[in-house]
Formats: sequence, structure tokens, C-alpha cells
Amino acid sequence: MEEFYARVDNISGFIWGGTWNGATVLPLAPMVVVLLGTGLYFMVRLKFLPVRRLLPAFGNLFFRSRKGDADASAGGDITPWNALSTALSGQVGTGNLAGVATALSLGGPGAIFWMWVTAFFGMAAAFAESSLAVKYRERHPDGATHGGPMVYIKNGLSGKWRWLAVFFSLGTIFSAVVTGNMTQANSIATAMEASSGVPTWVSGLVVAVVAFIVIIGGIKSIGSVAGKVVPAMALGYILIAIIMLAMHAEHVPEAFGKIFAYAFGLEQAGGGVAGYAVLQAVRAGVARGLFSNEAGQGSTAIAHAAAQTDDPVFQGEIAMLGSFIDTIVICTMTALVILAVPGAFPAADGGVVEYAWQSTLQGAQVTTAVFGHALPDVTIGGATISPGGIFIAVALALFAFTTILGWSYYMEQAATFLFGDWIAKPMRFVWVGMVFIGALQQIDFIWKFGDLANASMAFPNLIAILLLSPVVITMAKDAGRLK
Repeated sequence: MEEFYARVDNISGFIWGGTWNGATVLPLAPMVVVLLGTGLYFMVRLKFLPVRRLLPAFGNLFFRSRKGDADASAGGDITPWNALSTALSGQVGTGNLAGVATALSLGGPGAIFWMWVTAFFGMAAAFAESSLAVKYRERHPDGATHGGPMVYIKNGLSGKWRWLAVFFSLGTIFSAVVTGNMTQANSIATAMEASSGVPTWVSGLVVAVVAFIVIIGGIKSIGSVAGKVVPAMALGYILIAIIMLAMHAEHVPEAFGKIFAYAFGLEQAGGGVAGYAVLQAVRAGVARGLFSNEAGQGSTAIAHAAAQTDDPVFQGEIAMLGSFIDTIVICTMTALVILAVPGAFPAADGGVVEYAWQSTLQGAQVTTAVFGHALPDVTIGGATISPGGIFIAVALALFAFTTILGWSYYMEQAATFLFGDWIAKPMRFVWVGMVFIGALQQIDFIWKFGDLANASMAFPNLIAILLLSPVVITMAKDAGRLK
């Protein structure tokens, strides 16, 4: 089994880092080239539409998207607001907490800069994939809307590309199991056990039951819940992070400085050391950036395909806000708190270090320790309580739970594409069963497949949107977005 894991690590290392057996074999990783290259291509071809239309898109989000087009001839099941909220339910997850901390540990503060770059170009990819999802979606006999990369591959490209749609659907199921279900449930269960002593089976049962209540109603139920929970969850997290940064305001400029300095190797000794550090920052930032905002992966396009609008460009602009909110806003808040809040954290030599990202803590442990340190403990009835630790446990549980909801719909859509509409409801029962199992298991090994799972969706989707790029450009021109 260890040999198998080593092979998985090697493949993941090659795709995301251009390494094999720990040695660099490519100057730039294949996934970095394809992901950033595709985003850059669309950003240029769209004449920086995501930048020019960012504020108008936010205006449409708050003043138009809460009500779908009443005469939407193309169909749709949920409002554009709920479509974005459903997409964000999958985007805003453990990647915003544990993923950011992991990026800092693996790539240093510079990884955050490359997460920003991924999100910046990812906004263009998100616009492309979601506008295509609305244009090519289908209304099935059962009345449900079906869309996403597998559908726009089938309807937008010739029949010889159907294998790519199947490849994407299989990748979606793989990614849903690895990153969207069991690891999320396990994160909730372990966080609740660590913070309040709740047995993992209790947490698993509660999460499975609540998830079943929501997803059994399909995308309308998921969208309705996501439209209420996700905005409140994200806003609450941002406000708490801002308060913590205000309490340590003197360290915030230095935190920003570290991000830019480490991104270009300015903090390293120079020469090969600096070059290696930059490559590590790029790899960690791009990989964690995709894990967090999913831009170019094609998953969020499945949610946006269900929007009640007959305007693909409008929904594409709403979709690009997901990458901005998830990475540029929420991930940045997490990163700044980790970089700006000093303390005494365990070091490899048995001593302590000032900042948690330099410590021996890993993943969510980093975020939990920093938030726990930032908010002072309180004593109630003789018991010492850590408000920061409790807050992170609750935030992690909410982030992971909403991810479970969003990814249940993605897996269902992929399964129905492969096997037919009949499988939709049975898959909902399978999904909640996996939630309970995931909460009980020690599934650290599944995380080893996370980057491979993301790549298994991203590669076929990026190929598809590049082949369909003329359609994207034409839609943008017809909508008056390009001159």
C-alpha cells in the first residue's frame, strides 16, 4: 500500500509540480501551464472583461439575481442568486481554512500571491464555462435542468468528443467522493470531537440526516438553503477575520509584504534556493487555489447551468464573482490572520516559533491555533473556553457541510449523464450513506488523491472551453461586452 501511495504522490507531483521522485523534471508543471494559460487566454480574448465588469456584476448580483427571468425560454430551476450560492457552497469549504494553511506551510507566504493569480485568471475561465453551461443546457422529460461541461461538450462539440464528456463525468464522481463528501464529513466529525468531545458517529449521523433532508428535494431545495446559509456564513467569517486583523493591525502591512517578497524569492538566499522557493510557492498556490475556488475545474458551471435566466453572459458574469469572493476575499482573510497573528507555536526542534505557518502544525490545526490565540480564552463556571477555537470548529463544520450539499448535486448530474435520469434519487441515498461512513473513518489517505481528483475534472473541462472559445467570444460580443 505504501508503494501505491508513493505512486499517487509521484503522479500528483508531476501534474502539479513538474517533479518525479522528488526531483524536478519540468521547469513548469503541466497543470500550472494549462490552468493559468487557459485563464490568461480568455482574459486577453475577452479584453479583461472580468476586471471591467466586476462592479457591474456585483450590482447585478444584489439587484437583479435574486429573481430569475420570468420568461426564461431556456429553462432553469433556481434563481441566479441561488445558483451562485450553490456554487459557492462547493467553493467555500475546508480549502478556505485548511487549504490556505497547507499552501502557507508548503509554499510559504508567496503561495498566497499565486492563489490570487489563479483566482484572477480563473474569473475568466469561470465566465467561459458558466456561460457555455447556460447556453447548451437541456431540459429533460422529468422537468429538471441538466447542464455543465459534460452537456456543453456533447451539445457544443461533435460526437467524436463524447469520450471527453464521459471522462469529465467520471472525474466529477471521483472528485465528489474524494474532496466533496467523505473528507468534508470527516473534517466536521474530527473538529467537533476536538472542540467539544462529540463522538464522531454522532456528528456523522447528524450531518447525514440534515444533508438528506436538504438534498432529497434536489437542486431547488439545495439552492434555497444555500441562498440563505452561504451568504450569512461567508459574511460572518469575514467580519470575525476583520476584527482579528484590527486587533493586530500593526502586523498586517508586514503580512502583505511577506506575501509579495516570498512570491518572487526576495526573502531567500538567492540563486537556486530562491528559484526552488518560488517554484514551491507557485505549485502550492495554484494547487490550493484550484482546490478552493474550482475555477476551470467545471464543477461550478453545473450549478450555474440551473439558473433561471436566458442570458448566458449575465450568468457568466455572476459566476466569475465566485472565484473573487472565495479566493480574493475569504482565502485572503484566512491568510492574513495566519500571517499577522504572532504567538508561540511548536517548532520542529522542540522549541517554539512566532508564526503558526512556520510550526509543525498542519492544515486546519494551523488555522485553529491562530484563531484560538487571537481571541483570548474565557472562563465560565471554572471551565476555560477558547472562543477562537470554537469559532473555527463551527466555521469548518458549516463550510464543510455546505460543500457536501453542493457536491451532491455535481455528482448526481454526472451520474445521470452516464446512466440516465433514473439514478438521481438513488444517488442521494448513496451520498448520505457515504457522509456517515466518512465521518467514522480515518481517511487521511484520501487527501492524497485530492489534487489528482481536481485534475481529472480540470483537464477535460479546460480542453472543452478552449475548443468552444469562439462561442464564448461571440456571446460576449453579441451582449455588447466587447468592442
